[in-house]
Amino acid sequence: MPVELRKRKAPAPPPAPAPKKQSKTSKVATKVKEAVTGKTAESDKTNGSSKPAKPVVGDTITFEGFGGEVETNDGTKTTLKALIEESKSGVVLFTYPKASTPGCTNQACLFRDSYEPLTAGGLAIYGLSTDSPKANTTFKQKQNLPYTLLCDPSATLIEAIGLKKTPKGTIRGVFAVDKAGKVLIAEPGGPAATVDAVKKLVAEFDGEAKKEELVAEEAKPTNGEASEEKKDEEKEAEQPEDPEKTAE
Repeated sequence: MPVELRKRKAPAPPPAPAPKKQSKTSKVATKVKEAVTGKTAESDKTNGSSKPAKPVVGDTITFEGFGGEVETNDGTKTTLKALIEESKSGVVLFTYPKASTPGCTNQACLFRDSYEPLTAGGLAIYGLSTDSPKANTTFKQKQNLPYTLLCDPSATLIEAIGLKKTPKGTIRGVFAVDKAGKVLIAEPGGPAATVDAVKKLVAEFDGEAKKEELVAEEAKPTNGEASEEKKDEEKEAEQPEDPEKTAE
């Protein structure tokens, strides 16, 4: 007879270890982590999509509320909207990290030395930084700057034009906008590069103005055409009236 083999029973699995008790310190750490993570996620949802993108050349911005309120170096409160309204054709803002430092002094003096040709077409130039009115006034007086310096300690305007460092600080650059709100320049750059960008813009303005003048000149009749038209008018005036019409 064949021998019948008995199957051995599988050994029972070992009991699961009891969960370790979490210490008070680790509990607090976990709660803090959850709170921070939750707030960050909520903040991302709230601010991530609603944060306005920095303006680029060709964009049209709305001046109402743009950049908040800033202060001139002499203590006057103002806004970009007010500066635009005071200008003839637009506003140029060049940003600098800190008044009276070497790079910022170089930049401010380059704008000073080119001030007349840059503003001849109606652009108004302003320096913009997070410095206090006192610091900017000292800077302006020491360097004989012909333009106003704007103080933006909260960096609201600096951030609005896309030249704020994260988390803190100012990127050196230049921003220009015309009276219709069209962004003409919006770029970071060194002291010379920021001035050159405005020079290029002014040259483009001058070129367009000259083209308009040429078109206007071409539309005017030449001396020969004008004299011929005058002769025709004189001939018409000299012609006698039709007797039949006179009899009527």
